[in-house]
Amino acid sequence: MLNAVKRFIIVILGVVLQFGFAIIIRLFFYKYLGLINLFYSLASILIVLGILKESTRLSNDLPWIILILIFPIFGTILLITLGKNYSKNKLLKNIFKYENEYQTKLVQDPKIAKEIQEKELDNIQYLINRSHHFVSTNNQVTYYDFGEKFYPELLKELKKAKKFIFLEYFIINEGTMWNGILDILKEKAAQGVDVRIMYDDMGTIALLSTNYAKQLESFGIKCISFNRLSPFRGIFMNNRDHRKMTIIDGKVAFSGGVNLSDEYINIGSRYGIWKDNAIKIEGDAIWNMTVMFLSLWNANVQEDQDITKFKYSFDSSIQKDGYVIPYGVAPLHKDLIGEDVYINIINSAKNYLYIMTPYLIIDTDMVNALCRAAKRGVDVRIVVPGIPDKKIVYTQTTSFFKVLHDNGVHIYKYTNGFVHSKVFLSDDIRAVVGTINMDYRSLYLHFENGIYMEEVSTLKDIRKDFDQTFKDSKKLEDPDVKIGFIKSTWQAILRLFAPLF
Repeated sequence: MLNAVKRFIIVILGVVLQFGFAIIIRLFFYKYLGLINLFYSLASILIVLGILKESTRLSNDLPWIILILIFPIFGTILLITLGKNYSKNKLLKNIFKYENEYQTKLVQDPKIAKEIQEKELDNIQYLINRSHHFVSTNNQVTYYDFGEKFYPELLKELKKAKKFIFLEYFIINEGTMWNGILDILKEKAAQGVDVRIMYDDMGTIALLSTNYAKQLESFGIKCISFNRLSPFRGIFMNNRDHRKMTIIDGKVAFSGGVNLSDEYINIGSRYGIWKDNAIKIEGDAIWNMTVMFLSLWNANVQEDQDITKFKYSFDSSIQKDGYVIPYGVAPLHKDLIGEDVYINIINSAKNYLYIMTPYLIIDTDMVNALCRAAKRGVDVRIVVPGIPDKKIVYTQTTSFFKVLHDNGVHIYKYTNGFVHSKVFLSDDIRAVVGTINMDYRSLYLHFENGIYMEEVSTLKDIRKDFDQTFKDSKKLEDPDVKIGFIKSTWQAILRLFAPLF
């Protein structure tokens, strides 16, 4: 709420300055109106040229360009306050520092690296090169097609913890799910287990008290409320920790779309059946997730001198089962890794590409990749919610239906309720399960995490999940994607300014 209020105040200030300045000029400096307009135009063009020079995703920068050309003062104020300017933020600089430092702890097995090169596994090679995380082959992966199937497994593994428990989630909300977890965490902390929780301050602002972190600390649980909201801390308020992971003793880890709140296990959901997913990993891939967690944790509290103490050495009991590479996405990264991984999967699909996403607010690169895949004969299917959680966001999602449908992409609405899963699957060969939505916030602004898998046996379970979800969904036909002039105009306006907010 504070973040929204802050953005609203900035917008109002920009509007007042823009039109107030225009009125003053016309009242007192009308003789120089031509020169002033010329200055406006030149200044706007220079700013726009600067944006274009640095732009790697033009559709994301287009709203700034339009605003600045039409309203130079207003647009420039918005760009300065809400744009990508992270250089002065202390927390972000710390995160960048620890990410770089901990990269030296992520060592790729040269035998696996050679195997990837020989097999020309380009999608994995991209992740190794650009995310700096490593790929491993000795992992046992379990997929859960609903949160209520994941939850008892999480409780069971938490009870086994001997050394440490790390939890990082966008949302924690008191209720049946969280209370069951918290009871175990209290018990483990009392036994001397190093229990750490990191939740996003924005994600929990209406759910937890402002001193909840201190309440947890009274139980011996270490806690960080990530990037606490403040009206005085600048534009970094717009970048949230949307990651979701649990790491236990370095031996077991969980991730996926599920937050720690009752609706994610279908208790009290307001949107019908809450369709979500989770994944469990046992194996070397967990170290990637551990390093991701510790990068953000130590950027806040600088607690650990040697993070290798949290690395578990697996024996040969876990057999080779494909390739697994957990990876992180952050707004400070030069590469848009979240989007690039998705586009790489789209471009490499040969027979089919199945997607589940709660939001479909994408740039032209993603739209064109999906359309090209369908045109070359790939069976492209996207599952979106039948019951939306945010009406304006859903309107933006529906604005993409027609162009995708007209180019051969099949859109399915999950009629039973709300889809919160973020899953890509293609050709029974490769998949991504994680936290990365197909929208501008996940792809450009937030801290996210994903798990890329190739030739892993659990892909058959993901395929079963999709097959059942298609049966529980309505495939949209021509009449379903047709819209009138007024609605299409409104959709176009919302789509244009989606990257700003």
